[in-house]
Amino acid sequence: MTTELADNSTSATDLRAPVVLFMAIAAALGTAAIYPLQPAIADVAGSLGSSTAAVGLALACGPAGYLIGLGLLVPLVDRYPPRYVLAAQFVALAASIGATAAVPNAWLLGLCVLLSGLCSSVGAGLSSVAGRLSSARRRATVLGTVTAGISAGILAGRILGGWLADTVGWRGMLLTFGAACLVVAGGALLLLPGVSGGARSGYLATLRSMPGLFRRFTTLRLAAARGATWFFAFCAIWAAIAVALSGPPYHYSAERIGLYALAGLAGILATRIAGAQTDRLGARPVILAGLALAGIAATVMGLVLGEPGPMLVCLALFDGGLFAAQVANQSTVLAIDPRAPARFNSAYMIVYFVGGSLGTAFGAAAVSWIGWTGTTVVAAAAIALGAAVTLASKPVR
Repeated sequence: MTTELADNSTSATDLRAPVVLFMAIAAALGTAAIYPLQPAIADVAGSLGSSTAAVGLALACGPAGYLIGLGLLVPLVDRYPPRYVLAAQFVALAASIGATAAVPNAWLLGLCVLLSGLCSSVGAGLSSVAGRLSSARRRATVLGTVTAGISAGILAGRILGGWLADTVGWRGMLLTFGAACLVVAGGALLLLPGVSGGARSGYLATLRSMPGLFRRFTTLRLAAARGATWFFAFCAIWAAIAVALSGPPYHYSAERIGLYALAGLAGILATRIAGAQTDRLGARPVILAGLALAGIAATVMGLVLGEPGPMLVCLALFDGGLFAAQVANQSTVLAIDPRAPARFNSAYMIVYFVGGSLGTAFGAAAVSWIGWTGTTVVAAAAIALGAAVTLASKPVR
């Protein structure tokens, strides 16, 4: 019989607005570290003497490393003061990004991107801290702000990556990102909470218990399953755009491809709205509304790749819908045990990023297999599957 833990907000406090803002900025930078090379995939391939498919697979190691970080690093914020854990993680992220800038081939690129992905799980750590230190009545709203930062990082990493790659080269671009991570590490020491979490079991016991969480908690199983479907779609679309627009007949530069992500930034507003609406209405209607919007946008994108105006509108709607669904979905996970939410967030995000890793690898190769239109059809089908899982589950407030 499924056991769900009751919400206990008495141990939660409301984070101050400046701290929440810093957490959103830090989450944006940490998450962005996985994505800046995507718009420059053709430049990286040419520099390393590799194919775009090989580089695409190497970049897919970023989400794979993120998975490892979710399991090994995120639970630490429920055990030790977040300011020390996350500051150290940003320093390690800066070192791995610097190493990526020096790689001579695609194999080492994949290894270094894997390490960067592991350290970039700092964004999930920050969302866990937001869930633990926010009161129940504001949890989704605060989470929406931090998630807006994560979403901004996913997109801004592509925008800044494309622009800097054209300006100072892809290696110089990575060094710039690494320097920014060191600055944020200093800010984390000064601003993040120093309160240890409420984890009751040992670290290794926490890691061993994570697979069993899916068996015990229905809310976690359903949230992870539907989240993985739409993150697969999200990563597949953005990886496929870079490949489709860099090849014939478009031959767009890395900077121009990166600018397409500006449309997605407009959808970040949806995370704030979704957080407030989830606190008011519950998660299910927000998830379904977001997925409906994203599914329609994905379908239309399959027909308008060569038309910048419609594509930008569709990308804004696509990202906004999926960002809204993610805020509502993740809020149900963090509410399972507000005293120590990181292990639940880790378990959820591991499955979530399995979907993303598969989507990135699929999207990078699918354009040559089934074309851009076929890729968007698969993405829309994945979103529809997530909606079906949501409809089949009981509403969660």
